[in-house]
Amino acid sequence: MSLYRVTDALERAPVIAATDRRNWKTALTSEAEVLFHLNLDLLTAKEALTAAKQQDKLVFVHIDLAEGIGKDKTGLAWLAQLGADGIISTRSHLIKAAKELGLCTVQRFFALDSKGLDSIRDTMETCHPDLAEIMPGVIPKVVARFVGTGVPVIAGGLIETKAEVTAALGQGALAVSTGKSELWSL
Repeated sequence: MSLYRVTDALERAPVIAATDRRNWKTALTSEAEVLFHLNLDLLTAKEALTAAKQQDKLVFVHIDLAEGIGKDKTGLAWLAQLGADGIISTRSHLIKAAKELGLCTVQRFFALDSKGLDSIRDTMETCHPDLAEIMPGVIPKVVARFVGTGVPVIAGGLIETKAEVTAALGQGALAVSTGKSELWSL
């Protein structure tokens, strides 16, 4: 999957529909062009990914939370074969393995304290994810700190209002991910 194709989609529709199986059909019909599936499972993966492709959506699977799918190169290859465009993970070894398979990668980071912020930068420099999701995304100064690193930033977590979407984008985030379906059409 081409990072250009993903960033192009996010520039057109910068709100990512981040959801689980319960709201998957709503996400498929939303204006969001990029979807984060937060709990795909082995039994419904093919159906969910096929439905997304029929709606011309780009789909990233949160591999850390996927059920019944191996957290290894074989599991990643299987997802790629089914049509996943990329993965989301907090684990650097999975980001590296997915990149080797041609999947686009989103590394998810949790900004907990100033020491953690240094660790995020170090990991970005050594792992080279395609995109970095900084959580929680409602702290504009944290988002701003990582804009300009060469890795496009997605603000995620606790994004619940249009003002929070605007604030994150205003600090330079390429996109925001949110589970609030009423924001998916912004």
